[in-house]
Amino acid sequence: MENKILITTGDPNGIGAEITIKALNKLKLDNVVVISNKKILDFYGKLDSDYEIIEIPFDEDIQPGKVIKAGGEFSFSSVKKACELKGKAIVTAPVAKNALHLAGYDFNGQTEILQKYLAHDNQLAEMFFVAENFRVLLLTRHCALKDIQLTKELVIEKITNLKEFFVNKLGIVEPKFALCGFNPHAGEDGILGREEIEILQPAVDILKGNGINITNPLPADTLFAKYRDFDCIIANYHDQGLIPIKTVAGNKTVNMTIGLDVIRTSPGHGTAFDIAGKNMADETSMIEAIKAVM
Repeated sequence: MENKILITTGDPNGIGAEITIKALNKLKLDNVVVISNKKILDFYGKLDSDYEIIEIPFDEDIQPGKVIKAGGEFSFSSVKKACELKGKAIVTAPVAKNALHLAGYDFNGQTEILQKYLAHDNQLAEMFFVAENFRVLLLTRHCALKDIQLTKELVIEKITNLKEFFVNKLGIVEPKFALCGFNPHAGEDGILGREEIEILQPAVDILKGNGINITNPLPADTLFAKYRDFDCIIANYHDQGLIPIKTVAGNKTVNMTIGLDVIRTSPGHGTAFDIAGKNMADETSMIEAIKAVM
C-alpha cells in the first residue's frame, strides 16, 4: 500500500461517496484504494474504473441527510483502517462529529483520530489549510472559543514544526510566516487583551532567535489581505483562519493534516446533509484534496 492513495468516503448519509465517485471519474488515477462499502458506492453513483475497494461493514439502510450511530461507526472504522494500511497518503471525505459521538467515539474530528493512530515520538497532528499559495495553520483546532488555551510553549512548538514541514516537505528553506494577534487590533497594547503581550510576543521573540522568519502578532482583520506576502499565515483559532481562506478560495480550499508520517487531505467543507442523495454535490474540493497528494 505504500504507493497508494487511500480514500475514505466519510459519513454514509452525507455527500462523501458522491464527491469521491465524481472526483475519481474525472481524475482517472491508477494508484487509488477506496475504503468504503459497495452498497454505499452503488447508492451514490458508479465508478468508471475498477478500483480496489476495501469493504467497511455497513448493515443499516442508507438515509441521506440523517445523523445515525451506524454512520459514526462506519466513519470511524474507515479512518482507522486507512491508518492501519500505511499508504502514500490519506484523503478523507467529510464525517459528522455528532454521528461519531453517537457511536461512542469522543473525537472532535478526523484530525484527532489520525493523531491517535498515527502519531509517535510526541508527534502532533496540525490543521493546515491550502489553496494554491494561500496557506493557513491553526494553532488550535475544533474547540469552543471559551476553551481556547494558548501557551508560549505551544506556539513555539507548533511554529517550529511548521518550519520543518516547509523545509522537509515543501522544499521552502526560508519560509515567511505571519502571526495573527489573538484579540481585536492585536490587543492594542493590552487594552483589548493581554494574550499578545504575555504569550504571543514572547513566543515570537524566541522563534526569531531560533532563525524563524515570523512577524510580531498583527491585527487579523487586515493581515489576511496581505496573504500573498507570506508563505503561511498562522491563526489562533478555527474561524480566525478559515473564514478568510474559504471566502477567498471557496471550494479550492483543502484541509491538510501535517506533522505525522503520512499526509492527509480532505475537502474544506462538511457532510452537506441538506443535499445528500440529490446528486447536487460539487466535487471540486475533493478533486483538489486528491491532487494535493498525487
